[in-house]
Parts: sequence; C-alpha cells; structure tokens
Amino acid sequence: MADAVMGARPKAVSPRQFYVWMAGSCFLIAVLGFLPTYWMPLAKGSFKAEPMVHIHGILMFGWVTFFFTQAWLVAQGKILAHRTWGMLGISIITGIAFIVPTIVSLRLAQAATPGEPAQAVHDARAFTWVTIGGLLFLVTAFVLAIVKLKDSETHKRLILLMTISMLGAPIARWFIFAAPPAPPWPAGLPDISTPPIIIAMIAGLLGDILLGVAIAYDWRTRGKVHPVYLIGGGIMLALHLTTGLVGNSAAWQSAAIAIGKLGLPT
Repeated sequence: MADAVMGARPKAVSPRQFYVWMAGSCFLIAVLGFLPTYWMPLAKGSFKAEPMVHIHGILMFGWVTFFFTQAWLVAQGKILAHRTWGMLGISIITGIAFIVPTIVSLRLAQAATPGEPAQAVHDARAFTWVTIGGLLFLVTAFVLAIVKLKDSETHKRLILLMTISMLGAPIARWFIFAAPPAPPWPAGLPDISTPPIIIAMIAGLLGDILLGVAIAYDWRTRGKVHPVYLIGGGIMLALHLTTGLVGNSAAWQSAAIAIGKLGLPT
C-alpha cells in the first residue's frame, strides 16, 4: 500500500476548476496590464481621452470580468445562472464590435491631418491592423461559440481562445510604460504616435502562452488536443506572427486610408 501511495499521481485539476484558473489569469493580465497606462493615470486625473476610449475600456474590462464570473458560476454548478447571464456577454461583444472600428476610424482620420510626419502616418495605419485583425478574430470566434452553444466542449474553448486573443493589448502596455519618453509632438497636430508594431507582435505571442497551457491541459486530461485549439489557435498564432507583414503592406495601407475617411467630419 505504501508503494501505491508513493506512486500515486497528484489529482488533476477538474475542467471546471481549470477554466476558472484560466479566466482568472486573463482577468489579472488585463487589470495589471492597463494599470500603469490607464488605471493609475485615471485615478490621478491625468488621463485625457475621448469618451469613446473610456467606453472601450469599460467594455474590454467588462468582458474579462464577465468571463471570470461565468467560469466561476459553472464551477459552482450554477448552470442556469450561467446561461441567464449569457445575454450580457452578447451585449458586451456587440458593443466592442461597434466601438473599436469607431475609434480606429477616428485615429486614421487624425492621421490624414495635413502636416503629420509621413513615417508616423504610415506607422499609425500599420498599427491599426493590430486592432482590426484582432477584432475580426474575436468576433468570428464569438459567433462560432454562440453557434456551438449546446456543444459545451467546443463553446468553452472558443470563449477561452477569443479572450486569450485580447491579451496582447494589456501586455503591450508594460512595454510602452517602460519605453523612454517620446519627444514632444509637433504643436497644433493630433498626436498619432504609435508603439513599434513589433511590440504588438511580441505581446500577442506572450499572451499565446496561455494557449499552450490550454493545449497541455487537453493533452494531459483527454489524450488529444481539441480542434478549437489546433485550428483556431493556429489561426491566432499566424495572425500574431504576420501582424507586421500585413500592417505594413500596400494593401492594408490603402484599406486604412479608406477606413480613415469614415472618421472624417461630414
């Protein structure tokens, strides 16, 4: 019996507990990521931005809070409450799907201001692919998660995957916070400065580590990896790896100019 006890493997974390831990990790990354560039300046009264930027922040923070709460409800066996609150998730993602393109079009319209430095304009247009590409992935994964609502194994993995895809933004904030102060922007012109697109790529790939954790858990507990992680995770990884290539391409630069025209006052 002693041999049996000594050779016993530690009990694996249950799937419900695992998703609570993953949701909690996403929540902490989001909160800590935006701490130096949003939450702290906001608390000090030094953060200045358009109202829609704050709406965007509320929606994004609302999603990771919602995701954690939903995972916790399932872990507690409160499935009916989980399903009842599901409509709130649809509302949050719908809000994100509208507010993000609005902010992007505004920034691109500012980039069209005469006198803006040419390289800064190019970089600003390139960087918007980070946002638009991420939004396209997020919305697609969420729609598929709704379609697969009755298939809980697929549904929960799609929700986790789309949340992981959002983590590049908060992770990148620490790179921005640690960077040397930027030189003053030309007076009278909108500040369209953006961090190097490589920062977004690195931040996205760091967030993808959680995908690796999910894959490892699947392999350990199921003996195989779910197609959501293989296919969806592969697409997400490719998206992060090709961010710079697409953002700097002539095709996206032209698309960004067209999007920017939507944000110009009529």
